[in-house]
Amino acid sequence: MNTVPALVQRIEALRAEIRMHNHRYYVLDDPAILDAEYDRLFAELQQLESQHPDLMTPDSPTQRVGAMPCAELGVVQHTVPMRSLDNAMTDAALAEFHQRIVAALALPESEPIVYTAEPKFDGLAVSLRYESGVLVLAATRGDGTRGEDVTHNVRTIPNVPLRLLGADWPEVLEVRGEVYMPRDGFEQLNAQLQQRGERLFANPRNAAAGSLRQLDPRITARRPLRLCVYGWGAVTAEIGDSQSAWLQRLAQWGLPIAPELQCVTGLDGCRAYFAALGARRETLPYDIDGVVFKLDALAAQVALGATAHHPRWAIARKFPAQEALTVVEAVEFQVGRTGAVTPVARLRPVSVGGVTVANATLHNLDEVRRKDVRSGDTVVIRRAGDVIPEIVRVLVERRPTDAPLIELPTACPVCGSAVIRAEGEAVARCSGGLWCPAQRKEAIRHFASRRALDIEGLGEKLIEQLVDLDWVREPADLYALRIEALAGLERMGEKSAANLLAALERSRETTLARFIFALGIREVGETTAQLLAEQLASIEAVQSASVEELIAIKGIGPVVAERIVQFMAQPHNREAIAHLLAAGVHWPAVVRSAEPASAAALPLAGKTLVITGTLSQPREVIAARLQALGAKVTGSVSKKTDYLLAGAEAGSKLAKAEALGVAVLDNTALEELLARLHTDL
Repeated sequence: MNTVPALVQRIEALRAEIRMHNHRYYVLDDPAILDAEYDRLFAELQQLESQHPDLMTPDSPTQRVGAMPCAELGVVQHTVPMRSLDNAMTDAALAEFHQRIVAALALPESEPIVYTAEPKFDGLAVSLRYESGVLVLAATRGDGTRGEDVTHNVRTIPNVPLRLLGADWPEVLEVRGEVYMPRDGFEQLNAQLQQRGERLFANPRNAAAGSLRQLDPRITARRPLRLCVYGWGAVTAEIGDSQSAWLQRLAQWGLPIAPELQCVTGLDGCRAYFAALGARRETLPYDIDGVVFKLDALAAQVALGATAHHPRWAIARKFPAQEALTVVEAVEFQVGRTGAVTPVARLRPVSVGGVTVANATLHNLDEVRRKDVRSGDTVVIRRAGDVIPEIVRVLVERRPTDAPLIELPTACPVCGSAVIRAEGEAVARCSGGLWCPAQRKEAIRHFASRRALDIEGLGEKLIEQLVDLDWVREPADLYALRIEALAGLERMGEKSAANLLAALERSRETTLARFIFALGIREVGETTAQLLAEQLASIEAVQSASVEELIAIKGIGPVVAERIVQFMAQPHNREAIAHLLAAGVHWPAVVRSAEPASAAALPLAGKTLVITGTLSQPREVIAARLQALGAKVTGSVSKKTDYLLAGAEAGSKLAKAEALGVAVLDNTALEELLARLHTDL
């Protein structure tokens, strides 16, 4: 034998590495590499052994499925070996598999080849043995010939029948399937573990494996496991002619099979099923990593037989890897539209699922700490569908010795305002509010919204144009816009520009409550804004209020008070408010609810008014003007109503007012009344 020593060393190194990974994967439930990397190592070893059969040894990983079972659980000898499946990583490999089937069966071209097609669950393979219809034994696959006894745990899985349905089942029936954890159950389990401060599972497959191999079945019973049956072992009965028909028979006995199970014809049928399931992959309630195709005719399966590793009549067409290894080159902080300061990992570019990935979200600093991510770390990243890739876990054993901890910045990386993380909150935020460029578009959108300053015609697309052109940096800049410039924008014209300017002009007169709400202070909604307006009566009083003064207002708690003080403490926000006032935004004086004596002396004191229909100003603005003169504004007409202010399309309230003899004012009459009353004051 004249074999190159380097080749022998490579084969032995591959065997040693694969054995180690088998042990990590099957016994410790702590894989050190991704499935795609393992598949590449295994394929390389298979190729070298096929090219040099004189180097084949009985203990090579290619001659058996996995690792030895865990010694802590009982050992079960499989009556029929549980073989693994050959993998097709590409469409070309799937085509080669089909051509081998055609050649081996020597079928005429006109005779179609039928395959069963079903999803390849990402879980843990098991064998269940039923005797006289009763579950008596369950075992993991182990090394393919011997597995671990997990009967006590499998009995806790809710969709595993402890006794088969019907009465015509075989005396002995062994079924093979996959124990998996649905995605929603996995998320709930990790949430519970995080609450208890325990180690989280990296993915549903690890969670299923760890749950099934518990020594205490009470722990397994609390885990959301499920079973899907895809095959069988020993059976003391005739099982018919086809894979699909027998699986349907198993389903009739109460054994769960894949709802996506189908029969497809030929290579084109396999390709179509693979593409269709791949398109639905992210919508499925469980993780799958490929599709399994099996010859449907059982006689053909017998004729083709199996290798020591896999059956020749089945193959797993794998989806592109959704996980990959790469290095975190830096961690930066981004500021979102609402001010959230989010850490983002800048990665050494790597291909995941056919897409080059260079960034991954880290969500917040708690997530950074939980996963212990640092610059320079080697990490596993995952990309599912079109969502932003995330870091699944860190390979701490590859960490550089000088890898620094990631710290939250104290100042916004965009505008320099203070970054604030409230106690008990996961997300930190820039306090720049109205000033921060990262928040401009959202701030302007909120400022112009219907329940804020109600600037009709100022939609998101137009806001984006105005901000991108740098015409609007803060809300006050809206009032400096000119018709000539606006008319030249996309989807605008002179008429649209004139309408927008008219809406801006109307918005200059508002209410203090609307103005406060329009500022976009976190946690300050319409109700809180109304409380501030009623109790403090001026924007200057809101700006100077302390946390203690704000908490003294009924309905305002410490968190909201802190938010208001933090917002008003930022010089940029105070400047933006001053610029709005200088631009002519104003409101009627507010009568403080704590001053009933002065309110009684006002000209409309004791008068009740109702507002209905479409008017020249928002109802809240008109109501505030009336309330400033002492009036009570209600929502329904009655005998106690003194005036009904009726705009266009007044409806039933106008009819009721006329029937009751209530005085009715239109917009012109109201303005005349208000002007006269102001003159009298």
